[in-house]
Amino acid sequence: MQATDPKGGDLVRRHHLFTRAWHWINLVAVTVMLMSGLMIFNAHPRLYWGHYGANAKGHPDQAWLDLGHLNGGVPFPPWITIPSHYSLADARLWHFAFAWVLGTALVLYLGWGLVRGHLRRDLAPRLAELAPAHLWHDIKQHARLRFPTGAAALRYNILQKLAYGSVLIVMLPVTVLTGLTMSPGLDAAFPWLIDLFGGRQSARSIHFLCTAGLAGFFLVHIAMVILAGPINELRSMLTGWYRLPQDREDQA
Repeated sequence: MQATDPKGGDLVRRHHLFTRAWHWINLVAVTVMLMSGLMIFNAHPRLYWGHYGANAKGHPDQAWLDLGHLNGGVPFPPWITIPSHYSLADARLWHFAFAWVLGTALVLYLGWGLVRGHLRRDLAPRLAELAPAHLWHDIKQHARLRFPTGAAALRYNILQKLAYGSVLIVMLPVTVLTGLTMSPGLDAAFPWLIDLFGGRQSARSIHFLCTAGLAGFFLVHIAMVILAGPINELRSMLTGWYRLPQDREDQA
């Protein structure tokens, strides 16, 4: 390490303005879409594979997930839905409005990340990082709450790369595409969407599973922020400035 390299205790720039703006826009959009999506799900709390689901003439498809027996047929309570009263029409308005926000922000961020090299430089895993021994080491370090310190804290570890990559490259794009597939108007313009996901009901199921994955990521992300030091982490995402954690030998 050269003398000019940052070390534990230094205040450094961590997140670009574009990254910080996308983070907060994404947080608002996903939260509103999740809560309004739960209201939409309450209208028919069952999921199917294929094209027709319960609308199959004469032979309705068997639901692979049926939550209709919970809470009097309304599985998600009002405090977690938008709106808080039952209204499928209002929930769709909220959901579709913020879907455009989410989709536009995602396209802009991915385009910026490709042009600036952020995706390749910071999020693409190296072959050595994918080695089972390296993965297992990082899993054990996280389980022991031994997070990177000093200049190493500026780089994403392999677990972060895999988590953020799965969100950016898989879950968010698939969520947007399956959402488009459930729109009859867009199906008429882009009929290949239905074939891509094996039917509108399959698209709805995949949409639900990706949303559940995003919710799980969100909960783990919040837990990691709290464990790593919420004030420092929030400051870095609000202002871009981050204080590097002290090396463990310096803390002893």
